[in-house]
Formats: sequence, C-alpha cells, structure tokens
Amino acid sequence: MPLIRISMRRGRPASHPAAIIDGVYRALRTTFEVPENDLFAVVHQHDADEFVFDANFFGFQRSAGLVIIQITVANTRGVTQKKALFAAIAANLQQEPGLKPDDIFINLLEVKRENWSFGGGVAQYVA
Repeated sequence: MPLIRISMRRGRPASHPAAIIDGVYRALRTTFEVPENDLFAVVHQHDADEFVFDANFFGFQRSAGLVIIQITVANTRGVTQKKALFAAIAANLQQEPGLKPDDIFINLLEVKRENWSFGGGVAQYVA
C-alpha cells in the first residue's frame, strides 16, 4: 500500500526515474513485506529554482543530484523495519542508478489504515 513520491532536478538521464522507483520498491518488498504488484509511484522533476535544499544540513555533502523520496505507508512498522528500509533504499540506489549516499533523502509518512482508498470511493482496509 505504499505511495512513493520522488522529487529531483530535471535533466537526469531518462533511465534514472525508473531505476529509482525500482530500487525503492525492491526495498519496500524486502523490508516492509509489500506484496507483489503493490506499486504506486510518481516522479516529479523540477527546474533548479524549484528544487531548493541545503547542501550541508546534518553534515552531508549534497549535490545537484539530490533525490528526495517520500513514502506514505500505514503506521504498522517499528523502528527496526524503518531503519532497514532506509538502508536498503540507499544500497539499492547507490548500485543503480549510482546515486551518492549523501544525495538520498528519505521521508516516511505514516497514516492510519482507514485513510486509504484504492479505488471506487471505498476504504478497503476498513470496509
């Protein structure tokens, strides 16, 4: 049930968005036990003046290659699973498409299961 939102600067190679989606999805499948075919992702590409960040916040060395990943999930996982997810995403994205670790920013949003409707105007998890 995760909803993946990926934001980055415009101008990356055409293969990068798909590789990033794949890396995040594989990490979710292994660490959050997301079922096969439960993939919903959107990619937002921005001009430089629309994608603003501090290059050194928290001691990192971010570049124009920064990717911001926001994942909305049900609030059913503990800290151990979340840490595993973050590590798996970083490892996957370093491998393909070759992101620098400092350029991987992840934000997890947790919502109650009753806040999801997968279609038809029905709250499938509480119907």
